Amino acid sequence: MRAIWKGAVSFGLVSVPVKLYSATESHDVSFRQVHAKDGGRIKYQRVCSIDGEEVPYADIAKGYETEDGEMVILTEDDLAELPSTSSREIAVEKFVPSDQIDPMLFEKSYYLEPEATGAKPYALLRQALLDADRMAVVTVALRQRTTTAVLRVRGDVIVMQTMMWPDEIRTPDFKVETGEIKDSEVKMAHMLVETLAGDFEPEEFEDDYAAAVEAVVKAKIEGGEVRRTPTSTKTGGEVVDLLAALQRSVEAAKTARGEETEETEEKPKESAKKAPAKKAAKKAPAKKTAAKKKAAAKKAS
Repeated sequence: MRAIWKGAVSFGLVSVPVKLYSATESHDVSFRQVHAKDGGRIKYQRVCSIDGEEVPYADIAKGYETEDGEMVILTEDDLAELPSTSSREIAVEKFVPSDQIDPMLFEKSYYLEPEATGAKPYALLRQALLDADRMAVVTVALRQRTTTAVLRVRGDVIVMQTMMWPDEIRTPDFKVETGEIKDSEVKMAHMLVETLAGDFEPEEFEDDYAAAVEAVVKAKIEGGEVRRTPTSTKTGGEVVDLLAALQRSVEAAKTARGEETEETEEKPKESAKKAPAKKAAKKAPAKKTAAKKKAAAKKAS
């Protein structure tokens, strides 16, 4: 991982120099919008809604739209006067009970790594948070804007989670009408909860959609269903090799984490041409079944 920010956690007279790392990354499947006829990417032009003319990037300004639809143009001078900060301090404001913060407020998570000179105070802060079962509410400047965040402990690492402002949490504008609930119905609901009770095991769950998309794409590539475009730099065979390398990388990463992996057998190119894409997608649920068997084996032991 690459540090995205360096600064120090300060509480009282104690200062802990730290590095900040993004703790999460998105694995969402993304698609390009393309021309179905030839696979060319769809381009978007910056066009003014009033005169219909394409606007050069240099002529684009920031505008704030009022409630009645009027537009206020902000100049570079206006933006320069807005409050901003480049402070490199994560200032602890208070330590609060962990159950007082609504998880809906959490926005993005970061790992804090201590610099060599801050290893001991880092360990002291981590232990203090654990012993008190509290989170540290902090203020921090990220991307020149001050925001609130919390520090909590995850394993051996202190995690910082930025928070949304209270007015950014929406209030539901509907009422839930439940009617009368009978004691027998409540008892049955309790029985259902007990039947499905268990510990959270992340490896039990897998993104079947992403696996199915990968299988469909691979089947189409092996079947020769690839659109050659002016920007194409790889041959069909090289793309298949790249996919195989990516698959091996995923399996190696899982092995390093002690997770089970599935060996993906390469089918002959001739059979791949005959096999429709839908059949290839059926391989994905097998991964989920394997994960469930693994979880069951853990519980049995």
